Amino acid sequence: MTRSPAKKSLFSQSVDLMNGPIFQSLVIFMLPILVSSLFQQLYNTVDTMIVGNVLGDTALAAIGACGAIYELLVGFGIGIGNGLAIVAARSYGAGDDEQLKQTVAGSIVIGLIASAVITLAGAMGLHPLLELLDTPVEILEDAYRYIIIIDYGVFIMFAYNLCAGLLRAIGNSFMPLVFLILSSVLNVILDLWFIAVLGMGVAGAGVATVISQGVSVVLCILYVFRSARLLLPEKKHFHVGSRLYWELFSQSISMGLMSSIVSAGSVVLQYGINGLGTLVIAGHTAARKLFSFTDMPLTAMASACSTFVSQNYGANHPDRVRRGMRDLILYSIVVAAAITVLMSVGAEWMVRLVSGSSEPVVLENGARYLIWNAPFYAVLGVLLASRYALQSMGEKVLPLLSSVIEFLGKIVFVMVFIPRFAYNAVILCEPVIWCFMTAELMTVYLHNPFVFPKKKK
Repeated sequence: MTRSPAKKSLFSQSVDLMNGPIFQSLVIFMLPILVSSLFQQLYNTVDTMIVGNVLGDTALAAIGACGAIYELLVGFGIGIGNGLAIVAARSYGAGDDEQLKQTVAGSIVIGLIASAVITLAGAMGLHPLLELLDTPVEILEDAYRYIIIIDYGVFIMFAYNLCAGLLRAIGNSFMPLVFLILSSVLNVILDLWFIAVLGMGVAGAGVATVISQGVSVVLCILYVFRSARLLLPEKKHFHVGSRLYWELFSQSISMGLMSSIVSAGSVVLQYGINGLGTLVIAGHTAARKLFSFTDMPLTAMASACSTFVSQNYGANHPDRVRRGMRDLILYSIVVAAAITVLMSVGAEWMVRLVSGSSEPVVLENGARYLIWNAPFYAVLGVLLASRYALQSMGEKVLPLLSSVIEFLGKIVFVMVFIPRFAYNAVILCEPVIWCFMTAELMTVYLHNPFVFPKKKK
Protein backbone atom coordinates (compact mmCIF):
# COMPACT_ATOMS: atom_id res chain seq x y z
CA MET A 1 0.00 0.00 0.00
CA THR A 2 1.33 3.45 -0.85
CA ARG A 3 0.29 6.85 0.43
CA SER A 4 0.45 10.15 -1.39
CA PRO A 5 3.25 12.44 -0.20
CA ALA A 6 2.24 14.94 2.46
CA LYS A 7 2.73 18.64 2.00
CA LYS A 8 5.80 19.84 3.85
CA SER A 9 4.45 22.81 5.74
CA LEU A 10 4.90 23.58 9.40
CA PHE A 11 1.11 23.80 9.70
CA SER A 12 0.30 20.70 7.67
CA GLN A 13 -0.99 17.64 9.44
CA SER A 14 1.93 15.49 8.33
CA VAL A 15 5.40 15.67 6.83
CA ASP A 16 6.65 13.15 4.28
CA LEU A 17 9.94 11.83 5.66
CA MET A 18 10.30 9.06 3.08
CA ASN A 19 10.58 11.21 -0.04
CA GLY A 20 12.20 14.48 -1.10
CA PRO A 21 14.91 16.65 0.53
CA ILE A 22 16.01 15.04 3.77
CA PHE A 23 17.31 17.88 5.92
CA GLN A 24 14.50 20.22 4.90
CA SER A 25 11.92 17.59 5.85
CA LEU A 26 13.69 16.88 9.14
CA VAL A 27 13.76 20.57 10.06
CA ILE A 28 10.09 21.07 9.20
CA PHE A 29 9.17 17.97 11.21
CA MET A 30 11.50 18.92 14.07
CA LEU A 31 10.35 22.52 14.59
CA PRO A 32 6.99 21.65 16.22
CA ILE A 33 8.79 19.09 18.40
CA LEU A 34 11.29 21.77 19.44
CA VAL A 35 8.60 24.28 20.33
CA SER A 36 6.63 21.53 22.05
CA SER A 37 9.71 20.63 24.11
CA LEU A 38 10.16 24.27 25.04
CA PHE A 39 6.63 24.46 26.38
CA GLN A 40 6.91 21.08 28.09
CA GLN A 41 10.06 22.25 29.84
CA LEU A 42 8.16 25.39 30.74
CA TYR A 43 6.12 23.23 33.10
CA ASN A 44 9.22 22.54 35.16
CA THR A 45 10.99 25.86 34.72
CA VAL A 46 8.00 27.96 35.73
CA ASP A 47 7.78 25.75 38.83
CA THR A 48 11.43 26.48 39.50
CA MET A 49 11.21 30.23 38.91
CA ILE A 50 8.09 30.70 41.02
CA VAL A 51 9.38 28.46 43.80
CA GLY A 52 12.78 30.17 43.79
CA ASN A 53 11.41 33.71 43.69
CA VAL A 54 8.42 33.21 46.02
CA LEU A 55 9.65 30.56 48.46
CA GLY A 56 13.46 31.04 48.35
CA ASP A 57 16.65 29.00 47.94
CA THR A 58 15.64 26.26 50.39
CA ALA A 59 12.43 25.43 48.54
CA LEU A 60 14.31 25.57 45.22
CA ALA A 61 16.83 23.09 46.61
CA ALA A 62 13.93 20.81 47.68
CA ILE A 63 12.74 20.51 44.07
CA GLY A 64 16.32 20.17 42.87
CA ALA A 65 17.09 17.39 45.35
CA CYS A 66 14.42 15.18 43.77
CA GLY A 67 15.08 16.27 40.18
CA ALA A 68 16.95 13.08 39.32
CA ILE A 69 14.15 10.98 40.83
CA TYR A 70 11.67 12.96 38.72
CA GLU A 71 13.67 12.02 35.63
CA LEU A 72 13.75 8.38 36.78
CA LEU A 73 9.98 8.18 37.28
CA VAL A 74 8.87 10.11 34.22
CA GLY A 75 11.79 9.07 32.00
CA PHE A 76 10.96 5.36 32.21
CA GLY A 77 7.37 6.03 31.17
CA ILE A 78 8.43 8.35 28.35
CA GLY A 79 11.02 5.81 27.18
CA ILE A 80 8.36 3.12 26.98
CA GLY A 81 6.09 5.47 25.04
CA ASN A 82 8.89 6.32 22.60
CA GLY A 83 9.63 2.64 22.06
CA LEU A 84 5.99 1.92 21.27
CA ALA A 85 5.87 4.87 18.85
CA ILE A 86 8.93 3.50 17.01
CA VAL A 87 7.06 0.28 16.21
CA ALA A 88 4.07 2.33 15.05
CA ALA A 89 6.28 4.43 12.75
CA ARG A 90 7.72 1.28 11.17
CA SER A 91 4.21 -0.02 10.45
CA TYR A 92 3.26 3.33 8.95
CA GLY A 93 6.42 3.38 6.82
CA ALA A 94 5.63 -0.12 5.54
CA GLY A 95 2.08 0.99 4.63
CA ASP A 96 0.47 -1.63 6.92
CA ASP A 97 -2.52 0.16 8.47
CA GLU A 98 -3.92 -2.97 10.14
CA GLN A 99 -0.66 -3.59 11.96
CA LEU A 100 -0.56 0.10 12.87
CA LYS A 101 -3.93 -0.23 14.61
CA GLN A 102 -2.76 -3.41 16.36
CA THR A 103 0.34 -1.55 17.47
CA VAL A 104 -1.79 1.21 19.01
CA ALA A 105 -3.97 -1.37 20.79
CA GLY A 106 -0.96 -3.20 22.18
CA SER A 107 0.62 0.10 23.21
CA ILE A 108 -2.43 1.00 25.28
CA VAL A 109 -2.29 -2.32 27.15
CA ILE A 110 1.45 -2.15 27.80
CA GLY A 111 1.20 1.53 28.80
CA LEU A 112 -1.50 0.89 31.40
CA ILE A 113 0.50 -1.92 32.99
CA ALA A 114 3.80 0.01 32.95
CA SER A 115 2.24 3.14 34.48
CA ALA A 116 0.64 1.13 37.29
CA VAL A 117 3.95 -0.55 38.12
CA ILE A 118 5.88 2.75 38.14
CA THR A 119 3.28 4.47 40.33
CA LEU A 120 3.17 1.62 42.85
CA ALA A 121 6.96 1.39 43.07
CA GLY A 122 7.20 5.14 43.63
CA ALA A 123 4.51 5.17 46.32
CA MET A 124 6.39 2.50 48.26
CA GLY A 125 9.95 3.67 47.82
CA LEU A 126 10.25 7.43 47.27
CA HIS A 127 10.70 8.56 50.88
CA PRO A 128 13.32 5.91 51.70
CA LEU A 129 15.10 6.77 48.43
CA LEU A 130 15.31 10.47 49.34
CA GLU A 131 16.80 9.50 52.71
CA LEU A 132 19.23 7.11 51.04
CA LEU A 133 20.39 9.94 48.76
CA ASP A 134 21.43 11.97 51.82
CA THR A 135 18.86 14.71 51.10
CA PRO A 136 19.46 17.52 53.65
CA VAL A 137 17.03 17.28 56.57
CA GLU A 138 15.74 20.82 56.13
CA ILE A 139 14.40 20.07 52.63
CA LEU A 140 13.52 16.35 52.90
CA GLU A 141 9.78 16.68 53.54
CA ASP A 142 9.27 19.41 50.94
CA ALA A 143 11.09 17.26 48.37
CA TYR A 144 8.86 14.29 49.19
CA ARG A 145 5.66 16.34 49.00
CA TYR A 146 6.61 17.43 45.48
CA ILE A 147 7.81 14.12 44.07
CA ILE A 148 4.96 11.97 45.40
CA ILE A 149 2.46 14.11 43.47
CA ILE A 150 4.52 13.62 40.31
CA ASP A 151 4.50 9.88 40.99
CA TYR A 152 0.70 9.77 41.21
CA GLY A 153 0.55 11.61 37.88
CA VAL A 154 2.91 9.29 35.98
CA PHE A 155 0.06 7.74 33.99
CA ILE A 156 -1.08 11.16 32.77
CA MET A 157 2.43 12.11 31.66
CA PHE A 158 2.89 8.74 29.96
CA ALA A 159 -0.48 9.07 28.21
CA TYR A 160 0.42 12.44 26.70
CA ASN A 161 3.81 11.27 25.46
CA LEU A 162 2.27 8.13 23.94
CA CYS A 163 -0.44 10.14 22.17
CA ALA A 164 2.11 12.66 20.91
CA GLY A 165 4.48 9.87 19.87
CA LEU A 166 1.79 8.07 17.87
CA LEU A 167 0.81 11.26 16.06
CA ARG A 168 4.47 11.88 15.21
CA ALA A 169 4.77 8.27 14.03
CA ILE A 170 2.37 9.11 11.19
CA GLY A 171 4.23 12.35 10.41
CA ASN A 172 2.15 14.79 12.49
CA SER A 173 4.40 16.75 14.84
CA PHE A 174 2.31 19.92 14.84
CA MET A 175 -0.91 19.10 16.70
CA PRO A 176 0.82 17.83 19.89
CA LEU A 177 2.48 21.26 19.98
CA VAL A 178 -0.86 23.06 19.84
CA PHE A 179 -2.26 21.06 22.75
CA LEU A 180 0.88 21.50 24.82
CA ILE A 181 0.90 25.28 24.34
CA LEU A 182 -2.65 25.48 25.68
CA SER A 183 -1.87 23.34 28.69
CA SER A 184 1.38 25.24 29.34
CA VAL A 185 -0.55 28.51 29.67
CA LEU A 186 -2.82 26.74 32.14
CA ASN A 187 0.24 25.49 34.02
CA VAL A 188 1.57 29.03 34.52
CA ILE A 189 -1.81 30.20 35.83
CA LEU A 190 -2.15 27.24 38.20
CA ASP A 191 1.44 27.62 39.45
CA LEU A 192 0.83 31.23 40.43
CA TRP A 193 -2.52 30.41 41.98
CA PHE A 194 -1.46 27.32 43.96
CA ILE A 195 1.92 28.66 45.17
CA ALA A 196 1.57 32.43 45.45
CA VAL A 197 -2.15 32.73 46.27
CA LEU A 198 -3.20 29.50 48.01
CA GLY A 199 0.18 28.99 49.71
CA MET A 200 0.47 25.30 48.81
CA GLY A 201 4.27 25.49 48.72
CA VAL A 202 6.26 23.11 46.53
CA ALA A 203 3.32 20.66 46.45
CA GLY A 204 1.39 23.26 44.45
CA ALA A 205 4.00 23.07 41.70
CA GLY A 206 3.50 19.32 41.41
CA VAL A 207 -0.30 19.58 41.32
CA ALA A 208 -0.17 22.28 38.63
CA THR A 209 2.10 20.14 36.45
CA VAL A 210 -0.13 17.05 36.65
CA ILE A 211 -3.40 18.91 36.02
CA SER A 212 -1.98 20.85 33.07
CA GLN A 213 -0.56 17.78 31.38
CA GLY A 214 -3.88 16.03 31.91
CA VAL A 215 -5.53 18.72 29.81
CA SER A 216 -3.08 18.05 26.96
CA VAL A 217 -3.95 14.33 27.11
CA VAL A 218 -7.67 15.04 26.74
CA LEU A 219 -7.04 17.37 23.80
CA CYS A 220 -4.83 14.80 22.05
CA ILE A 221 -7.44 12.05 22.41
CA LEU A 222 -10.23 14.29 21.10
CA TYR A 223 -8.10 15.18 18.07
CA VAL A 224 -7.37 11.53 17.28
CA PHE A 225 -11.09 10.71 17.32
CA ARG A 226 -11.81 13.68 15.06
CA SER A 227 -8.93 13.84 12.59
CA ALA A 228 -6.50 10.90 13.01
CA ARG A 229 -8.80 7.88 12.96
CA LEU A 230 -5.99 5.90 11.35
CA LEU A 231 -4.72 5.52 14.95
CA LEU A 232 -8.05 4.30 16.37
CA PRO A 233 -8.06 0.54 16.97
CA GLU A 234 -11.24 -1.52 16.95
CA LYS A 235 -12.03 -4.35 19.34
CA LYS A 236 -10.53 -6.92 16.95
CA HIS A 237 -7.19 -5.08 16.94
CA PHE A 238 -6.69 -5.80 20.64
CA HIS A 239 -6.13 -9.44 19.72
CA VAL A 240 -2.48 -8.66 19.15
CA GLY A 241 -0.42 -11.65 18.17
CA SER A 242 2.39 -12.81 20.43
CA ARG A 243 5.01 -11.78 17.86
CA LEU A 244 3.84 -8.15 17.73
CA TYR A 245 3.32 -8.04 21.49
CA TRP A 246 6.90 -9.22 21.97
CA GLU A 247 8.17 -6.59 19.54
CA LEU A 248 6.22 -3.89 21.38
CA PHE A 249 7.31 -5.15 24.78
CA SER A 250 10.99 -5.60 23.90
CA GLN A 251 11.25 -2.27 22.06
CA SER A 252 9.45 -0.32 24.81
CA ILE A 253 11.34 -1.99 27.64
CA SER A 254 14.64 -1.42 25.84
CA MET A 255 13.98 2.32 25.57
CA GLY A 256 12.40 2.46 29.02
CA LEU A 257 15.43 0.77 30.57
CA MET A 258 17.73 3.04 28.60
CA SER A 259 15.99 6.08 30.06
CA SER A 260 15.81 4.63 33.56
CA ILE A 261 19.47 3.59 33.62
CA VAL A 262 20.44 7.10 32.55
CA SER A 263 18.17 8.52 35.24
CA ALA A 264 19.51 6.06 37.81
CA GLY A 265 22.95 7.41 37.01
CA SER A 266 21.59 10.90 37.62
CA VAL A 267 20.22 9.73 40.96
CA VAL A 268 23.70 8.49 41.88
CA LEU A 269 25.17 11.81 40.76
CA GLN A 270 22.55 13.65 42.83
CA TYR A 271 23.87 11.82 45.90
CA GLY A 272 27.29 13.34 45.26
CA ILE A 273 25.76 16.79 44.72
CA ASN A 274 23.61 16.62 47.87
CA GLY A 275 26.74 16.28 49.96
CA LEU A 276 28.04 19.64 48.69
CA GLY A 277 25.38 21.74 50.48
CA THR A 278 22.05 23.46 49.90
CA LEU A 279 23.42 26.44 47.92
CA VAL A 280 25.34 24.17 45.56
CA ILE A 281 22.15 22.15 45.01
CA ALA A 282 20.24 25.36 44.25
CA GLY A 283 22.85 26.54 41.72
CA HIS A 284 22.98 23.14 40.06
CA THR A 285 19.16 23.01 39.89
CA ALA A 286 19.02 26.35 38.06
CA ALA A 287 21.81 25.31 35.69
CA ARG A 288 20.12 22.00 34.88
CA LYS A 289 16.86 23.77 34.10
CA LEU A 290 18.72 26.01 31.66
CA PHE A 291 20.57 23.03 30.21
CA SER A 292 17.20 21.36 29.61
CA PHE A 293 16.26 24.36 27.48
CA THR A 294 19.49 24.80 25.56
CA ASP A 295 19.88 21.14 24.59
CA MET A 296 16.39 21.11 23.04
CA PRO A 297 17.59 21.75 19.47
CA LEU A 298 19.49 18.48 19.87
CA THR A 299 16.82 16.43 21.64
CA ALA A 300 14.09 17.64 19.28
CA MET A 301 16.16 16.73 16.22
CA ALA A 302 16.97 13.34 17.76
CA SER A 303 13.24 12.75 18.24
CA ALA A 304 12.65 13.69 14.60
CA CYS A 305 15.50 11.36 13.66
CA SER A 306 13.73 8.51 15.46
CA THR A 307 10.59 8.88 13.35
CA PHE A 308 12.63 9.51 10.17
CA VAL A 309 14.74 6.38 10.62
CA SER A 310 11.77 4.23 11.72
CA GLN A 311 9.71 5.15 8.66
CA ASN A 312 12.61 4.71 6.24
CA TYR A 313 13.56 1.42 7.89
CA GLY A 314 9.99 0.22 7.35
CA ALA A 315 10.11 1.49 3.75
CA ASN A 316 13.57 -0.08 3.15
CA HIS A 317 15.42 3.16 2.34
CA PRO A 318 18.94 2.74 3.82
CA ASP A 319 20.40 5.45 1.59
CA ARG A 320 18.12 8.08 3.17
CA VAL A 321 19.17 6.94 6.64
CA ARG A 322 22.85 7.38 5.75
CA ARG A 323 22.36 10.84 4.29
CA GLY A 324 20.12 11.92 7.15
CA MET A 325 22.66 10.92 9.78
CA ARG A 326 25.42 12.86 7.99
CA ASP A 327 23.21 15.95 8.05
CA LEU A 328 22.51 15.49 11.76
CA ILE A 329 26.20 15.32 12.65
CA LEU A 330 26.84 18.66 10.92
CA TYR A 331 23.74 20.11 12.58
CA SER A 332 25.04 19.12 16.03
CA ILE A 333 28.35 20.91 15.43
CA VAL A 334 26.57 24.12 14.41
CA VAL A 335 24.29 23.99 17.49
CA ALA A 336 27.29 23.49 19.80
CA ALA A 337 29.04 26.54 18.36
CA ALA A 338 25.94 28.71 18.83
CA ILE A 339 25.37 27.56 22.42
CA THR A 340 29.03 28.15 23.30
CA VAL A 341 28.74 31.77 22.19
CA LEU A 342 25.45 32.21 24.07
CA MET A 343 26.85 30.85 27.33
CA SER A 344 30.04 32.89 27.14
CA VAL A 345 28.03 36.11 27.31
CA GLY A 346 24.86 35.25 29.25
CA ALA A 347 25.31 32.25 31.54
CA GLU A 348 25.37 34.06 34.92
CA TRP A 349 22.47 36.34 33.99
CA MET A 350 20.35 33.32 33.03
CA VAL A 351 21.14 31.53 36.29
CA ARG A 352 20.13 34.63 38.24
CA LEU A 353 16.86 34.85 36.29
CA VAL A 354 15.86 31.22 36.88
CA SER A 355 17.01 30.91 40.49
CA GLY A 356 16.01 34.35 41.78
CA SER A 357 19.15 34.13 43.91
CA SER A 358 21.89 36.66 44.59
CA GLU A 359 24.17 34.18 46.38
CA PRO A 360 27.61 34.08 44.71
CA VAL A 361 27.87 30.29 45.16
CA VAL A 362 24.57 29.74 43.33
CA LEU A 363 25.40 32.10 40.47
CA GLU A 364 29.06 31.18 39.94
CA ASN A 365 28.56 27.41 40.06
CA GLY A 366 25.52 27.52 37.81
CA ALA A 367 27.26 29.72 35.23
CA ARG A 368 30.41 27.59 35.23
CA TYR A 369 28.33 24.44 34.62
CA LEU A 370 26.71 25.98 31.54
CA ILE A 371 29.93 27.45 30.08
CA TRP A 372 31.96 24.26 30.45
CA ASN A 373 29.23 22.02 29.04
CA ALA A 374 28.46 24.08 25.93
CA PRO A 375 31.27 22.89 23.58
CA PHE A 376 30.34 19.27 24.27
CA TYR A 377 26.88 19.75 22.74
CA ALA A 378 28.38 18.55 19.44
CA VAL A 379 29.18 15.21 21.07
CA LEU A 380 25.76 15.07 22.74
CA GLY A 381 23.97 15.66 19.43
CA VAL A 382 25.76 12.77 17.72
CA LEU A 383 25.13 10.59 20.78
CA LEU A 384 21.37 11.21 20.75
CA ALA A 385 20.96 10.87 16.98
CA SER A 386 22.92 7.60 16.75
CA ARG A 387 21.17 6.12 19.80
CA TYR A 388 17.69 6.92 18.47
CA ALA A 389 18.61 5.73 14.97
CA LEU A 390 19.82 2.37 16.26
CA GLN A 391 16.72 1.90 18.39
CA SER A 392 14.55 2.76 15.38
CA MET A 393 16.23 0.04 13.32
CA GLY A 394 15.43 -2.62 15.89
CA GLU A 395 18.72 -2.59 17.83
CA LYS A 396 17.82 -3.13 21.47
CA VAL A 397 20.83 -4.35 23.45
CA LEU A 398 23.79 -2.38 22.06
CA PRO A 399 22.18 1.08 22.44
CA LEU A 400 21.31 0.03 25.99
CA LEU A 401 25.02 -0.55 26.61
CA SER A 402 25.63 3.18 26.19
CA SER A 403 23.33 3.81 29.16
CA VAL A 404 25.26 1.29 31.22
CA ILE A 405 28.46 3.17 30.35
CA GLU A 406 26.83 6.38 31.61
CA PHE A 407 25.61 4.74 34.81
CA LEU A 408 29.00 3.24 35.66
CA GLY A 409 30.79 6.47 34.76
CA LYS A 410 28.65 8.46 37.19
CA ILE A 411 29.37 5.97 39.96
CA VAL A 412 33.11 6.45 39.34
CA PHE A 413 32.77 10.24 39.46
CA VAL A 414 30.74 10.13 42.69
CA MET A 415 33.17 7.77 44.40
CA VAL A 416 36.50 9.10 43.08
CA PHE A 417 36.36 12.58 41.58
CA ILE A 418 33.60 14.54 43.36
CA PRO A 419 35.11 14.00 46.84
CA ARG A 420 38.39 15.40 45.51
CA PHE A 421 37.35 18.11 43.05
CA ALA A 422 33.87 18.99 44.42
CA TYR A 423 31.52 20.76 41.99
CA ASN A 424 34.10 20.95 39.18
CA ALA A 425 33.87 17.15 38.94
CA VAL A 426 30.06 17.38 38.77
CA ILE A 427 30.35 19.76 35.82
CA LEU A 428 32.75 17.56 33.83
CA CYS A 429 31.07 14.27 34.70
CA GLU A 430 28.56 14.11 31.85
CA PRO A 431 30.71 15.63 29.05
CA VAL A 432 33.47 13.09 29.70
CA ILE A 433 30.98 10.22 29.75
CA TRP A 434 29.27 11.49 26.57
CA CYS A 435 32.53 11.00 24.69
CA PHE A 436 32.78 7.33 25.67
CA MET A 437 29.10 6.71 24.91
CA THR A 438 29.32 8.34 21.48
CA ALA A 439 32.36 6.26 20.57
CA GLU A 440 30.44 3.06 21.38
CA LEU A 441 27.25 4.10 19.58
CA MET A 442 28.97 5.31 16.41
CA THR A 443 30.95 2.07 16.24
CA VAL A 444 27.70 0.12 16.36
CA TYR A 445 26.04 2.42 13.81
CA LEU A 446 28.91 2.14 11.31
CA HIS A 447 28.58 -1.67 11.47
CA ASN A 448 24.79 -1.77 11.13
CA PRO A 449 23.94 -4.18 8.25
CA PHE A 450 20.85 -2.23 7.16
CA VAL A 451 22.63 1.11 6.73
CA PHE A 452 25.98 -0.32 5.59
CA PRO A 453 25.27 -3.70 3.99
CA LYS A 454 28.29 -5.88 3.30
CA LYS A 455 29.24 -6.01 -0.35
CA LYS A 456 28.85 -9.41 -1.94
CA LYS A 457 32.08 -10.88 -3.22
